[in-house]
Amino acid sequence: MFGKVKKILGIEGVKLELIIPEEASKDAGIITGFIKLTALSDDNLLQSIQIQLIEKYSRGRGDSKLINEYIMGDVIKKEDIKISKNDVIEIPFELDFVFVKSEMDKMEESNIFSRALVKLAKKAKGVQSEYSIRAEAKIKGTTLSPMDQKNIKLI
Repeated sequence: MFGKVKKILGIEGVKLELIIPEEASKDAGIITGFIKLTALSDDNLLQSIQIQLIEKYSRGRGDSKLINEYIMGDVIKKEDIKISKNDVIEIPFELDFVFVKSEMDKMEESNIFSRALVKLAKKAKGVQSEYSIRAEAKIKGTTLSPMDQKNIKLI
């Protein structure tokens, strides 16, 4: 009975690990990597994997700090793979994304004189973007899906 509860909750079911580069080119618009799935129990059926590139955009300081998350790229891989105990499966992926520049970023790149002013304004407002890739697998019969999230630098 305890084994059935663990299977429903996804405990000791399938572990997911993202294998991605530490940095990627924002101009290329594509990130490639692998998803490594390791089964810790028998009879697991992988139905799909969702992979997203997320920008965490924060600005402000203290109590007035605002944080937004934007999805820059999203792909869903439909798979029907049976995974048995101690199986290790690597699934390659390509994630297309669109890097959108803000008006301040466009102004910063447009001429040399505004570059210093825009950098100063960003620093004063505490503007910062962090990028991460999140992968989540849907396993048949589990409530809690295995997932992994790793940060990536866009240069």
